[in-house]
Amino acid sequence: MMRTLLGIKEGQSQKWTQSGRRLPVSYVRMDPCVVVFKKTTEKDGYSALQLGVGERKKAPKSIKGHIKKANLEKAPYFLAEVPVDDQEDIKQGDKIRVENVFTPGDLVAVVGISKGKGFAGVVKRWHFAGGPKTHGQSDRERAPGAIGSTTTPGRVLKGKKMAGRMGGDKVTVKNLKVVEVLPEKNLLVISGLVPGARGKLLIVKKIGQAKKFETLFEEKSEEKEVEKENKNA
Repeated sequence: MMRTLLGIKEGQSQKWTQSGRRLPVSYVRMDPCVVVFKKTTEKDGYSALQLGVGERKKAPKSIKGHIKKANLEKAPYFLAEVPVDDQEDIKQGDKIRVENVFTPGDLVAVVGISKGKGFAGVVKRWHFAGGPKTHGQSDRERAPGAIGSTTTPGRVLKGKKMAGRMGGDKVTVKNLKVVEVLPEKNLLVISGLVPGARGKLLIVKKIGQAKKFETLFEEKSEEKEVEKENKNA
């Protein structure tokens, strides 16, 4: 059974529920995911599918064989392997659409690569308080302070929080709600904010069903109003 699909982050916005509560939402473009390769328990020791989304001009040599067996004209831009329990009904080259996996009210976990922030100090990177602003310490406001551990062990311990490159990490955000599925636009609307920048790969996995779910408020558009008037006429 498929519970995981690949998507591309489109952006963030806000919507309102029927009761008037505002929700921050993220738009994830869920183009049909193509099954590039299958891994089975008998041959590989575990059951998984290699999914692809998007298109690229030239295929890497490492996946040319998979693309040929899947009868694909172009290589996918993004590739990721997702575990599956049952893959008997799925064939290499099949396309899986968003409405086949997700429905409004699903709880999902979203995996992505966070935005890179470059080299950052300890105040920005680890939320250190910094040194005191009085008693002549005007140059220690954003300093990390002492990093040693005296004579024992006489060295800086591994994993010490210090300045360094920030962001660009694999981040998983759990228990987000699917509030709307738009198959005609290949869009998934998720309540909450997801990691990464626009245009980057996201892995969306269904992990359960929300106990409380409220439908979104339907905004009236001019086209819908014209259609209603034509029907009533």
